[in-house]
Amino acid sequence: MELFDQIVAFCKEHPIQGALYASLFTWGLTGLGASLVFFFKKLNRAVLDGMLGFTGGVMVAASFWSLLSPAIENSPGEGFMKVIPSAIGFALGALALFGMDKWLPHLHINFKDNEAEGVKTNWHKTTLLVLAITLHNIPEGLAVGVLFGAASTLVGVEQTEMVIAAISLAIGIGIQNFPEGFAVAMPLRRQGVSRRKSFWYGQLSAIVEPIAAVIGAVAVSFFVPILPYALAFAAGAMIFVVVEEVIPETQRDKYTDIATLGFIGGFIVMMSLDVGLG
Repeated sequence: MELFDQIVAFCKEHPIQGALYASLFTWGLTGLGASLVFFFKKLNRAVLDGMLGFTGGVMVAASFWSLLSPAIENSPGEGFMKVIPSAIGFALGALALFGMDKWLPHLHINFKDNEAEGVKTNWHKTTLLVLAITLHNIPEGLAVGVLFGAASTLVGVEQTEMVIAAISLAIGIGIQNFPEGFAVAMPLRRQGVSRRKSFWYGQLSAIVEPIAAVIGAVAVSFFVPILPYALAFAAGAMIFVVVEEVIPETQRDKYTDIATLGFIGGFIVMMSLDVGLG
């Protein structure tokens, strides 16, 4: 645990750098998952649905254990008043992703070409698939950054706990990013895209995570009063993505049970990381 303690100490001293490094880690695992396209010719649909279900489970668990719970704990007041900042932030996060979903052209995995969402465009299907996963990754990066930024506003044991929560979240998101990278690269390969380009686009889908993480960390570090709103905002964005993007992608075939089991597994993994490391 000495290495872990050193990482925690570094992140307490340099929370914004911690957010950057943590999100680079999650991006790297996306690339690692996408690299499997060099070793496999196809991806079984049942495996894909299970992976997507796992992703959804991690995101839902993270939304509560890593984001909403600390948002409420760090809100002033008692009773219903204590929940108001989290409720407002949660709603704003969902609305923000709702707007992006309506505006950004994208195509979900397992969906047909004519089912693309967002502004109508002639962009290639490859681009639309990558943008769909990019939508997943924006709130994930933001969530990591907000937690690291939150740590900079605290002291003592509370700061340590927040840093550990941020690291736990980064690990959880990184774990689910691995199959997500594979889930992006393989459909592209199946459409005739070269292995190298499939890998490139697969890892590229997570490039927004470091950007969103740094923005979230800086915002919370310099505007402390927005902390509970920012934590809940990230949670609302993640829940919207799960309900609007991830779950529908797993319900297109006959493997819904596998997707459900994957969801439960992802939830357990993220819950265990957050509670266990905390």
